[in-house]
Amino acid sequence: MITAKTGEALAAAVGAAKAAGKKVGFVPTMGALHEGHLSLIAEAKKHADFIVVSIFVNPLQFGAGEDFEKYPRTIDADSALLQSAAADLLFLPTVNDVYQGNTEITQQAGHIGELFEGASRPGHFDGMLTVVARLFELVQPDIAVFGAKDAQQVFLVRQMAAKQFAKLRIIEAPTLREPSGLALSSRNRYLSQHEHAVATQLSAALRVGHATATSPSAALESARTVMHKVPEAKLDYIALVDANSFEAIQDGFKGRALMLIAAVVGTTRLIDNIEIVF
Repeated sequence: MITAKTGEALAAAVGAAKAAGKKVGFVPTMGALHEGHLSLIAEAKKHADFIVVSIFVNPLQFGAGEDFEKYPRTIDADSALLQSAAADLLFLPTVNDVYQGNTEITQQAGHIGELFEGASRPGHFDGMLTVVARLFELVQPDIAVFGAKDAQQVFLVRQMAAKQFAKLRIIEAPTLREPSGLALSSRNRYLSQHEHAVATQLSAALRVGHATATSPSAALESARTVMHKVPEAKLDYIALVDANSFEAIQDGFKGRALMLIAAVVGTTRLIDNIEIVF
């Protein structure tokens, strides 16, 4: 596995791969890798021949009071995992490598970026899109893979890519879960044993909502009932959105929807979602 710490080293390696006729796949991460990330790499390998994984904790997508400083940074362990997953290149840029001295927001998430996670984390999606666009410019991938757990992120990245990176294919990989149903997340390591048990109720609420989805309102009521039984999980929202527009749906909706959930367990913010077809 090649490790590139500068844009120049990245460009040389990617250029050589493309010159050899290889299709380039890209998996952007913030590190603290786990099996969920490895599943993204496995998905990328289905569609590309040369897999680039970036590790960059992006300061622009953390708001005041969020966990930028304490966000886990485990480069040695991450590198070993990527070796085992047979990634071809690890890109480890600095803030200056990514932004070239200009850390101004250059992307706007718009109306959808102000809903749900955007309402709770103002500016988060503008910062996320800014770094993703910059990484796309640096890596020049043919395909990029994102995890389905971050549904709003995937929606917004697809929207941006369609406008600015027309030749780039965005692939959504399924959420990987623990046997309990809890979605894998780098932030799960913050949970105590008791908090971990509480956190499993997010996916339980989604499953109950799915099982009782005779209508959007019935699904939401059932999911909320599950969460009301675990007040230790400070519920931010449970919502149903049209998967094609990310706008909230009402009774009478027909089509593919996503049930979204976000809650804080202890000091850890967790999100999850499930697809429901009405």
